[in-house]
Amino acid sequence: MPELPRAADPARGRTIYTNTCADCHGIDGLGVRRSLPSVDLGYMMPPLWGPDSFNDGAGMARLITAANFVHFNMPHGADYLNPQLSTEDAWDVVAYLVSQPRPHKQGLERDYPDLLQKPVDTPYGPYADGFSEQQHKYGPFAPIRAALAKLKPDDRRRTTDDR
Repeated sequence: MPELPRAADPARGRTIYTNTCADCHGIDGLGVRRSLPSVDLGYMMPPLWGPDSFNDGAGMARLITAANFVHFNMPHGADYLNPQLSTEDAWDVVAYLVSQPRPHKQGLERDYPDLLQKPVDTPYGPYADGFSEQQHKYGPFAPIRAALAKLKPDDRRRTTDDR
């Protein structure tokens, strides 16, 4: 899915969430449990934030991963050939989702020993490129990719003519 040339907008995403997602996932984003008051039987609709949602180190906490999933799978009835959200709406609604509180995973600073290999939309530092956590979380990602490309060593093998 094409990326936005701008940062994804959580405020705009909130409106999309309210109009498109809240009927299934709840206005509070806490999902719909199969049994009350416990979660013994899990969820009919998963929580998108809050204590039972995915943690801040999960793949779904990354904007690119989650926006692509949402675009091609949500709301109910959407699929790859028949998305129901526009590209822009998918980016913005996911920006709203990832802006919400969720469990914190300890040790995230050690996830990527080689910071040059860290995905551009990883929403937690440290970073090798000097861009803010805000930009890594919401984009735009093209400037980050360009900066990382300049920092990465050239993998081409040198020939005798290059010496």
